[in-house]
Amino acid sequence: MSYHGAVKVGGPPDVRELAHLIITKVAVGPFDNNAYLLRCRASDEQLLIDAAADAPTLLETVGDQLATVVTTHRHQDHWAALAEVVAATGARTAAGRFDVEGIPVPTDLPLADGDTLRVGEVPLTVRHLVGHTPGAIVLVYDDPEGHPHVFTGDCLFPGGVGNTHQDRSAFESLYRDVTTKLFDVLPDESWVYPGHGHDTTLGAERPHLPEWRERGW
Repeated sequence: MSYHGAVKVGGPPDVRELAHLIITKVAVGPFDNNAYLLRCRASDEQLLIDAAADAPTLLETVGDQLATVVTTHRHQDHWAALAEVVAATGARTAAGRFDVEGIPVPTDLPLADGDTLRVGEVPLTVRHLVGHTPGAIVLVYDDPEGHPHVFTGDCLFPGGVGNTHQDRSAFESLYRDVTTKLFDVLPDESWVYPGHGHDTTLGAERPHLPEWRERGW
């Protein structure tokens, strides 16, 4: 079965096997959050994106070792299981440096725009996008044998950018950052893994950018 990314809470994870990286997507919690486990094929080192909820499910997905947990932004539904996962695995924590103060579990690695975070031998580029929260980050894996893979948290979804709660300046900031740091520099084939719901591609969303700007959300 090929990867489709359509997962649901209580259902099985979906797994995508790339040349250097294995991506496991699982849905957890009352807000239908997505968590992503990345495993380097060369080293078996693992990194979890968003310990959102339901620590037992996440720990079952992780197995016996976890190096890093990245929190994409400060909203509670993306870190509700963080303390329990870290206590069980001893993993280091990482988050955008401007959101650290809003995450109750101490952050070992405050991340800035352009930083490189590694899972084993696989590099992930950090992009800081302002608007959904002050310090939200996305992670970009530019697969040398394929297309980029972009883990967007709540900054980009099928159909629009993340919620900015009718704050026009926050929307304009997020729209600008999503446009300049993702759409302007990455190809249409780039696969988007959002913090909730189904996956998409930049190519599928690109034609709708003017509509998003016009509607303001």
